[in-house]
Amino acid sequence: MERFFKLLGRGLQLTAAFGLLLWAVFAVHYQLKPPFQMAGIVAIAGTALVILFLSSRGKWRGVWRWMGLSALVIFGWWYTITPRSDRDWMVDVSRGVTAEPVAGGLLVKNIRNFDWTSETDATAAWYDATVNPDDITSVDMLLSTWGNPDIAHAIVSFGFKTGQHIAFSVETRKEVGETYSTLGGFFRLYELTLIAADERDIARLRTDLRGETVSLYPIDLTLDQRKALFMSYIDFGSQLAAQPAWYNTLTTNCTTVPYFMVAEFSNRVTLDRRMMLPGRLPEYLHELGVLAKGQDMAQVRTRARLGALGPVGPDSAAFSKSMRRAWVTP
Repeated sequence: MERFFKLLGRGLQLTAAFGLLLWAVFAVHYQLKPPFQMAGIVAIAGTALVILFLSSRGKWRGVWRWMGLSALVIFGWWYTITPRSDRDWMVDVSRGVTAEPVAGGLLVKNIRNFDWTSETDATAAWYDATVNPDDITSVDMLLSTWGNPDIAHAIVSFGFKTGQHIAFSVETRKEVGETYSTLGGFFRLYELTLIAADERDIARLRTDLRGETVSLYPIDLTLDQRKALFMSYIDFGSQLAAQPAWYNTLTTNCTTVPYFMVAEFSNRVTLDRRMMLPGRLPEYLHELGVLAKGQDMAQVRTRARLGALGPVGPDSAAFSKSMRRAWVTP
């Protein structure tokens, strides 16, 4: 038994060493460009050979030393990689939302209102708007899915007495030429951004141009809760403008960020595995009592689904009203 546990310990030691080096390979792949990328891979391969050599000779203290040195070098380099706000951003994520107090409420800056002609092409337009959080009349969740129904992008939209809606979307801030990578999202490939947009921009882009399945769910919150959630988004946008942050596929994304915001002012929110499977969020919200209370969820999902939203005019309020017809008339 003593020999068994000794061999088990050596095996775990080697597994940890090569797990660290494999993680380093991905980090180098996503963070470095040639020729530095190849130099990093060669260094990692050399370290792996040294560890194999030492372990084959039974020099386990040497293995521990090399693991410690490798970890020191790898994580020392890793924590020098800091998020920035001055890269060559793609135009749709080039401006994050911020706000400042003004007479009558808040001046919300950088609201996106693009006129999309394809998935990637649009006539760019941004504007600022003065809103009063006391005038928020509704909060809706827009859930967009593609392929796997459990994988979704969550957008939170606030409606005002004037008929205006401002939708907030936590997104990867991609540089020109970058495409989204789920795996890259674990390795500091993207900064994080908070986009504020008209629904005629952000909803129609997903329904009509990308062909995604988009559903709209009205969330039942008190006025104080609606205001608190709205201000959480505004504060988060201002924080990102002052101090950029990294996107993370698992821990800092379009679902987890709103979750932690809501958890700050509501004790009804609990950790739930559906945070990792946002396509199941409607059932979670239904259980919390903030979505379609007393209604059958299968019927709610059918009612919530938006079809193609078609050509639109310049009136954003009219677009948002039309988009909600299914909820006005069951």
